[in-house]
Amino acid sequence: MSRTPDPRTPAARARPSRRGLLAGGAVSGAAALLGAGAPARAATAPTSPPAAPTSPPALAPYASYWFPDSLPDGVPGPGITWRSLAGWTPESDPDLAHNASCVPLAPRFTPVPPHPDARADQARISALVSFAPTARNPSQGSATADYYALTHWAYLDELVFWGGSAGEGIVLAPNAPVVDAAHRNGVRVLGNVFLPPIAYGGDLRWTRDLVQRDSLGRYPIAAKLVAVARAYGFDGWFVNAETDGGDSVLATRMRGFLRALRAAGEPYGLRITWYDAMNSTGRVGWQGELDALNQEFFEDRAGRVADTMFVDFRWTARSLAASGALAARLGRSPYELWAAVDTESRGWDTPVDWDAVIPRERDHVVGYGFYRPEWTLGHLSDRSPDAFHRADDRFWTGDSLDPARPAPETGWRAPATAVADRSTVAALPFACAFNTGHGLRWYEDGKVTSDAPWNHLGLQDRLPGRRWVVETDGVRPAVTLDFADAWRGGSSLLVAGALTAPVVIGLHSTRLPLSGPTAVELVHTAGSGPVGVEVGIALREPAAPGEPVPYTWPATVTRSAGRGWLRARASLDAPAGTTAYAIAVRITARGTGPVLWRLGALAVRDATARRPPGAPAALRVDASARRDGTAELRLSWRRAAGPVRHYELHRRLPGGDRRFLGGTCGTALYLPAVSRCGREPATGFEVRAVDELYAVSAPARTALGWE
Repeated sequence: MSRTPDPRTPAARARPSRRGLLAGGAVSGAAALLGAGAPARAATAPTSPPAAPTSPPALAPYASYWFPDSLPDGVPGPGITWRSLAGWTPESDPDLAHNASCVPLAPRFTPVPPHPDARADQARISALVSFAPTARNPSQGSATADYYALTHWAYLDELVFWGGSAGEGIVLAPNAPVVDAAHRNGVRVLGNVFLPPIAYGGDLRWTRDLVQRDSLGRYPIAAKLVAVARAYGFDGWFVNAETDGGDSVLATRMRGFLRALRAAGEPYGLRITWYDAMNSTGRVGWQGELDALNQEFFEDRAGRVADTMFVDFRWTARSLAASGALAARLGRSPYELWAAVDTESRGWDTPVDWDAVIPRERDHVVGYGFYRPEWTLGHLSDRSPDAFHRADDRFWTGDSLDPARPAPETGWRAPATAVADRSTVAALPFACAFNTGHGLRWYEDGKVTSDAPWNHLGLQDRLPGRRWVVETDGVRPAVTLDFADAWRGGSSLLVAGALTAPVVIGLHSTRLPLSGPTAVELVHTAGSGPVGVEVGIALREPAAPGEPVPYTWPATVTRSAGRGWLRARASLDAPAGTTAYAIAVRITARGTGPVLWRLGALAVRDATARRPPGAPAALRVDASARRDGTAELRLSWRRAAGPVRHYELHRRLPGGDRRFLGGTCGTALYLPAVSRCGREPATGFEVRAVDELYAVSAPARTALGWE
């Protein structure tokens, strides 16, 4: 599929550390983003540190990968473990608690798009993304901000966790942070089954292993793939059979395998995407279209075989038109075909015949799929979070960085100009701290509680999908996600420039029911230049794509510069049955100088009093390995009662301060390096539940003894 020497081993890049999400620094802890602080009393308070079990070193959990059954000849390379999927069970998986997603797939809706050419019911987008190498891909983030922190979920329909190689493993399950972030935004995530070309180490026995049948005629590896997806919490499989040398018998067996995989997974909502490689002769042909040679892997006489097909890069305008027509004759939507767009090497400079896929003047022909859009990070010499998000915004939104005001098209047809965005913000309470899932530090209540860089997509917020729709009669300011300061997490929304007229910045598209007294809360600060800030709510949608959102402005907060973070609260007294369709802020300069204004958090909630989240319990050290005053360890705890967004783990320092160590949506966390402070007899740990409004629970506590 790829144009690189080895198409399935991810391109060379800075390998993430073996370490999980680790943080350093020591300041006083903070408890809640928009709500009350945590109660002082702990959920559990052991009177003495429990003895920690010991374990061999190398406790780090990684994303899982396997061969279907038989293993390669020889021995694996350094850091690689060969495993057979045929022998896998959830009960025997030592890393399952670290790899399993805990966020359910959120339902989505499609608002009226801001671009007049964006279509709501036609082409959708898939993306094949390699977040890290197949082997040693950390399960729960790592101690670097140099990471492909995808945030433009609004334009994606599904994401394939791309990877696999003949030397590592060819069945790859996505790790939990990617799935949790995608699910929060309503995007399905597929694992990858990759049967590599012979030239890249492929072996036809692995294809036969995959489609083997038992004595009762069942497909045991299909059952294993369904079991993995259910245990890990992701949404299906991308099946890519590129090992040549088969025959029609093997092709028939492959089709039977796909049918078995789909039948077993359909009750659980699992999906299959088939890659256009093997055809009905059993040979690899890469048709570049849906045709008579490959349609039986998409739809046969008995019905649906795969949910979608990824059409190889060699498509043409003619072949895509024929593919869409054939899909329609088969009773399928042409938008269940993804036309491959290879962005691995050239990104937005990739030459693409866009009119063959998503023409402006007529209906879209098929959907499309990006191969390796993480080019937006990989091509940079400056790999800072700021530089990455500037590039990624340009890739998804276009040169103008405003989907409502596109720049003249010069070759790249950005998704925001053709495909309607979607959102999941449809229930109260809702909050956003503009956290992208990576950062240079970790903040709580505007204070640094870790000065170490980090990444963990599972901690990412539901960010505005349209970046950035700005309305003003004056000079347009710069609007960015910024990493120099934050209220909670690692980033904030920054507006910078000379405001010569009021500026409206569109935030989230919503379907929030306002059935009674409702509170809107902001946490913001002005670094220079006093400003007036208003919160806008749209009570109806625009009449047509490309028209402005009709905001009303019920809440005003005047803000002077130089006073630090400020919490502001306003009430919305809407009649029962009212729906908020969008949220915005309007900023007006109160002076003559340039403005530097940050939005650290936004929340919309029922105005009635609320209770803090329930506390987790039974925090314990499951395994540890110590050397020279430093320990790596695995911890786990019991889930808190009630809704929980994620959990945060801190270390209690001898002086009483807390240091943020990591977060996760699950109930287990790996810490790669905890150092003893002086001669302390034990290191204390605290885990807290965090709810949707970023209120935190009482802690559960445990300790690691050093003697």
